[in-house]
Amino acid sequence: MIPSPLDQMLATRLENRNQVVSVDEPTVKVVIFELGGALFAVYGANIREILANARIFFVPGCPASMEGVINVRGDIETVIRLQSLLQLPDAQSERPPVVLLARGCGVNSGIRVDRVLDVLDVTRGTILPAPPTLPVHWNGLALGVMHAEERLVTLLDLEAVLNDYVRGLG
Repeated sequence: MIPSPLDQMLATRLENRNQVVSVDEPTVKVVIFELGGALFAVYGANIREILANARIFFVPGCPASMEGVINVRGDIETVIRLQSLLQLPDAQSERPPVVLLARGCGVNSGIRVDRVLDVLDVTRGTILPAPPTLPVHWNGLALGVMHAEERLVTLLDLEAVLNDYVRGLG
């Protein structure tokens, strides 16, 4: 029996699907999180730990960009309000905050986010340059953009974010 053209096409697709394609493009680990309804990412190399349900203690007299402090196994860490630094509206959430323990610019600090969506290895080619349509106050903070969960994700330069935070405290 002679296979039909449809059978031949399906057989070809099945053969092609089983072939392994080797791509030697370098990858980088990113942590994708939600903040104020927008999606952001930072390089995973800058994140020491992700703390869900973190209890943040308010410190009177602290700047607006500082949420408070947390106790991490006996060490006191400050917690930055990234929403203030990025000038995003406060999101009212029923969920407890998530804190990303970050390091960069000679600073170790927690960063409060609404929720962590994923930790992914992405190829460097999927990270596109930051478009000029991003808010002006994100200049110098955004390294680029990429797509995840069918939405645009802004990749932040955590070194620049922490540097801005430190300069704001001075």
